[in-house]
Amino acid sequence: MKEEAAPWITYRPELKVLDCTIRDGGLVNDSQFTDDQVRAVYEACVEAGLDYMEIGYKNDPEVFSPDKFGAWRHCHEEDMRRAVGDHSFKSTGMKLCAMADAGAKSNWEKQIIPAKDSVLDMIRVACYVHQISEAADMLSHCHELGYETCLNIMAISIVQDAEIDQVLKIAATTPALAVVVVDSYGNLYREQIDYLVKKYAKAVEGAGMDVGIHAHNNLQLAFANTIEAIILGANRADGTLLGMGRGAGNCPLEILLGFLRNPKFDLRPILKVIQDVILPLREQYDWGPSIPYNITGQMNQHPRSAIQYRGGDTPDDYLGFYNQVVSDV
Repeated sequence: MKEEAAPWITYRPELKVLDCTIRDGGLVNDSQFTDDQVRAVYEACVEAGLDYMEIGYKNDPEVFSPDKFGAWRHCHEEDMRRAVGDHSFKSTGMKLCAMADAGAKSNWEKQIIPAKDSVLDMIRVACYVHQISEAADMLSHCHELGYETCLNIMAISIVQDAEIDQVLKIAATTPALAVVVVDSYGNLYREQIDYLVKKYAKAVEGAGMDVGIHAHNNLQLAFANTIEAIILGANRADGTLLGMGRGAGNCPLEILLGFLRNPKFDLRPILKVIQDVILPLREQYDWGPSIPYNITGQMNQHPRSAIQYRGGDTPDDYLGFYNQVVSDV
């Protein structure tokens, strides 16, 4: 009998893991994390040996008012330093990043200062396909300011093939270090992940870019889809503590680290910060798999209707929500 290889017991050292709990989790609580909570997550990510932590958004305060949204929706330098001190990759071995949205959400030309003056090491630019021209300008701008850059193309499950090809053609000309498959609606299955990861890899071949994966958990496939992308060669993987994120949430970081087998990762600090910080938040806020989020995932829809329904008077009237969604299609 022929012996089979067992690659799952080894690891790929070039694969980089990013925690986006404070950024993506901020969509659950309007980014109203305390400095202590952010510091605890930061210190846990450093101790755990993660490659990146995303501390929040670079969104415009005139669009996202500080009266409603916490500091991590804007990531002013003084706020970040208050939580993480004079962070540096040299002293921690981890890089810090923030996300800037294309479009009206971010006043990126004014908000993003030169990297030499910031605790941030990387800016991740998020865009929908129709915003790729602006996103390319943002990536070049941030690169010129001295940042590493990354491109997250959102809601890819509703984009036509021809549009994906065109946006990837433009992405390959930018200075981004990675282009990320983002399953915003949690709609994708393994076969679609296979197709997209291979398509992305082929499009950026020779451009010096990695392919990344950012999975949402509406169909409870975020972890499965993340490891499928990794098996196919994706070298950037996102996760959040206890899957914290809008709606059904994200790939749980604690499960992902257990799969990766890389001895540089230490699960203990992750489990401790989940226990001390994230579990109390779980009692306050609604996120994670539930039938309404599963329904919007199946229908390839934004989870906003499910979020609204979950916050209403009959959050567990699943049949009523299903009938509502189907009637709107």
